[in-house]
Amino acid sequence: MSFPWAKEYQPQHPLMRYMDEKLPLPRLVYNAVGAGYPVPRNLSYFWNFGVLAGFFLVFQIVTGVVLAMHYAANSTVAFSSIEHIMRDVNWGWLLRYAHANGASFFFIVVYIHIFRGFYYSSYKAPREMIWLLGVVIFLLMMATAFMGYVLPWGQMSYWGAKVITSLFGAIPLAGEAIEVWLLGGYAPDNASLNRFFSLHFLLPFVILGVVILHIWALHIPGSSNPTGVEVKDESDTVPFHPYYTAKDGFGLGVALVLFFILVFFLPNYLGHPDNYIEANPLSTPAHIVPEWYFWPFYAILRAFTQDIFFIPAKLMGVMAMFSAILMWFFLPWLDRSPVRSGHYRPLFRKFFWFGLIPTMALLFYCGGAPAEEPYVMLSQIATAYYFLHFLVVLPIVSMVEKPEPLPNSITEAVLGSDKTMVKGEAADPAV
Repeated sequence: MSFPWAKEYQPQHPLMRYMDEKLPLPRLVYNAVGAGYPVPRNLSYFWNFGVLAGFFLVFQIVTGVVLAMHYAANSTVAFSSIEHIMRDVNWGWLLRYAHANGASFFFIVVYIHIFRGFYYSSYKAPREMIWLLGVVIFLLMMATAFMGYVLPWGQMSYWGAKVITSLFGAIPLAGEAIEVWLLGGYAPDNASLNRFFSLHFLLPFVILGVVILHIWALHIPGSSNPTGVEVKDESDTVPFHPYYTAKDGFGLGVALVLFFILVFFLPNYLGHPDNYIEANPLSTPAHIVPEWYFWPFYAILRAFTQDIFFIPAKLMGVMAMFSAILMWFFLPWLDRSPVRSGHYRPLFRKFFWFGLIPTMALLFYCGGAPAEEPYVMLSQIATAYYFLHFLVVLPIVSMVEKPEPLPNSITEAVLGSDKTMVKGEAADPAV
């Protein structure tokens, strides 16, 4: 981020001067999260969730590495190794519960981060690359979480792997070969578990690498803000430290309180009881359901129940499920409005709060419900609107709506239009 008024790093201590000369890591940190990184002065707590996502990613990596030291990726003993971690490893129960619920919290903060991006149009120029990298991170998260859910080798783990990998069998011609290649056989077994464990261990480090690119891309145009107005001068910004490190610290404290309430008092609340039964290929659960963070896309998958024009319903469901995320890549070009913030787009705001948000809530609910009426019909209605919102409503609204007047600057939005107040002077010269 190249603001001419950004403070230059000036190390005072001889050791820091030596470090900055030989390996400018202190300068990098200073320019990334210190006083050398100016940010808009009007960021709300919705801008905390990027930092929270980064924290929970590191938390998942650390707890996952320790758990991997005690886990056995073998179908005959995988379930028992989880029980060993829970009962015999010192603080193993805490590590396991923290890792499992950490995944849920990771998705919670990322979902909020994404929907904040939808509302404030964080995908618009000049921040398209930040958004595109964010979508890549989300896809990698989904893959990592799915493979991690298989590792306990309980009933829901086994049958979840069976159902999800069978989706690739719907691909014409090569589908069955891809499914066998993914599983290492014709059904989930030892080869599948080894593959999923290897990838589940590897992918978080890939995510970390993409996150570094994501942050790098963010520092080029700078952070967005609730008004959508670009920074004009020094009065529009404050240093990231100490202003936003304090604000992010408070947000992290609140998140950790909620997280440890879940870990210590409701550790299995977001899980499924069937996963405490060892995997049995001969006993199909009455209701196969993935983890809650997959529910909206699982609902989209199940919304297709009949073949259309010789296209199998299963194939259409798979295509729709993947398209539901992949079309986020095209949002920078689907939304043509010159105004970013939903605060100044009255028609967009109505469709967001009364269209997209209820639709996603309905998809979450139907994804966790049994595959029966009325949930299937509700899934079909919600799926239809979901795609209409992004592919039809959003482009049309961006062309026809009349935005409200924008403030002249970020400072004006914060302090008002009184020029003397904007400059930090008293309105009355006699004062």
